[in-house]
Amino acid sequence: MVQRPPAGTIPDAPGSYQFKDAHGRVIYVGKAKSLRQRLSNYFQNPRNLHSRTAQMVATAESVEWIQVRNDVEALMLEYSLIKQHQPRFNVRLKDDKSYPFLAVTLDDEWPRATVMRGTKRKGTRYFGPYGHAWAIRDTLDLLLRTFPIRTCSDNKLGRHERLGRPCLLFHIEKCSGPCVGEVSKEDYDRLVGELVDFLDGDTDTIIKRLEVEMQAASDELEFERAARLRDRLGAVRKAIEKQQMVVEKPEDIDVVGIEGDELEAAVQVFFVRRGRVVGRKGFVLDKAEDLTDGELVDRILEGLYADPPPLGVPKQVLVPVESADPDLYEEWLTHQRGSKVSIRIPQRGDKRELMAMVTRNAAEEFNRHRLRRASDHNTRAKALNDLQDHLGLPEAPLRIECYDMSHIQGSDYVGSMVVLEDGLPKKSEYRRFKIKGDQGNDDFAAMEQVLTRRLTAYLAERDKPVTDRGGRFSYPPQLLLVDGGKGQLGVAVKVLEELGLEEEIPVASLAKRFEEVYVPGESEPRTVPRNSEALYLLQRIRDEAHRFAITYHRELRGKRMTTSVLDGVPGLGETRKKRLVKELGGVGKVKQASLDELRALSWLPDKVADAVFEKIHGPAARS
Repeated sequence: MVQRPPAGTIPDAPGSYQFKDAHGRVIYVGKAKSLRQRLSNYFQNPRNLHSRTAQMVATAESVEWIQVRNDVEALMLEYSLIKQHQPRFNVRLKDDKSYPFLAVTLDDEWPRATVMRGTKRKGTRYFGPYGHAWAIRDTLDLLLRTFPIRTCSDNKLGRHERLGRPCLLFHIEKCSGPCVGEVSKEDYDRLVGELVDFLDGDTDTIIKRLEVEMQAASDELEFERAARLRDRLGAVRKAIEKQQMVVEKPEDIDVVGIEGDELEAAVQVFFVRRGRVVGRKGFVLDKAEDLTDGELVDRILEGLYADPPPLGVPKQVLVPVESADPDLYEEWLTHQRGSKVSIRIPQRGDKRELMAMVTRNAAEEFNRHRLRRASDHNTRAKALNDLQDHLGLPEAPLRIECYDMSHIQGSDYVGSMVVLEDGLPKKSEYRRFKIKGDQGNDDFAAMEQVLTRRLTAYLAERDKPVTDRGGRFSYPPQLLLVDGGKGQLGVAVKVLEELGLEEEIPVASLAKRFEEVYVPGESEPRTVPRNSEALYLLQRIRDEAHRFAITYHRELRGKRMTTSVLDGVPGLGETRKKRLVKELGGVGKVKQASLDELRALSWLPDKVADAVFEKIHGPAARS
């Protein structure tokens, strides 16, 4: 374990620090406005540290630091060190795919437009990224009618130069034919410049020029040329329609949407230039550090803008929550851009709607990411085997049951039981429990009741002959998981011991805050690697139990809130009840009505009118 450096040796200045393991590998990189104050936070009682931070300090053997002049330099140094060393305890941004860009090779003698992925190279302008390569090709196909630059490879260009014949694209007017000298270098460079300007968002200038040229050709009776210009104008407008305005003003902004859980987060970024979405990027982030929501936003900004993106840094970046240090990151982005940059949380209007749309995209991508992991059989098998090893189970838990409670201040108390078999949800085995009696806010008593009811039912089924079994609780779990910490675990152990099942059914609890897994007889949580499929599986079933409990709770609460004093009156069905409420002007008016007023309703039988009056005022009110 790393030892605290001697007093007075750590400078009270900005800089970056690096924790190293016994082999000299960098395992964590951080930054600080004051190295002395920041590093002192690590050398305290490990019980007061976040579990992941405590694990990092325990793994480290030494700590070093580099002093710099200001906070911005500390931020830039931190990023470069993280990029160089890829420390295991730092947040990691992983692209969920290699997004394609529309690239224009400006450094070529005859620049070409093409789809490119991967590493960027100098001398090439990139536009995007786009979600799909076909989206680029569709857009490019429309634009080549107006900006007919080449899309062929250098080898194909050289071959047609030697042949002295152009390819098919020249004949269908989607290439100006530089290979055979059909266009001058000056005119070709002008086409390239106009295409780049158009992709940059300067569409009005191009449209006005085409309209003027078309009108001039028509006035000079050059109708064929006017028709070609008309077709080009239509193609440009169609391409513009593919990138509708998403904000009222022609602004340059990037919008960051985030959706995730305790272990991972999916990030979607929409690049808006001159009011139009010109590209998007997505990645999945592994939360290896203990970060607040604001610090998570900061890590995302570092990953996006430390290496300036192809579209550059915009004037404004929209984020879902405030940065942990907005002044620092605005100063850093301003340095990256060369002019003022602001980081904002949209509060109203079209920008807030745009943020909601980007966040929905992040949520959908996060769900797809989790489904991809859950659907793979090899991944599930590994998760179950790892779970057996990490929790010391007698066998891989092919059947896992998880329990959760839900209520609001003790009302509508419910419990849920969800089941995973072979790592997949088995919804036919899900069960809902309505808590009996007045539990108040006692989660432990509610949990005890649910587990007792479930396991007692299992014992009743177990005692039957095999041929007679088939009830809802016929099979025991190979791992019983409860949502919560040591307290909930203690309740589960108590129930198992009272029913004599402690040797038959293994039990564990998963605390949501730090994703800590507790097992009986141990005061400290078991170490389940954060990036392991085993922890992901536990987390997924816990979240499903929580969702299932919340759904049932809302259902009961909704029914209770919509019940009426008129419910259950003999002879008063839904049709009569609606008519009664409507004619008297509401349930309150029905309560105030006298018996004679109710009997005066010609369509309401006297017997039903008496029953309504008794239900509201009691039997004694009629006498």
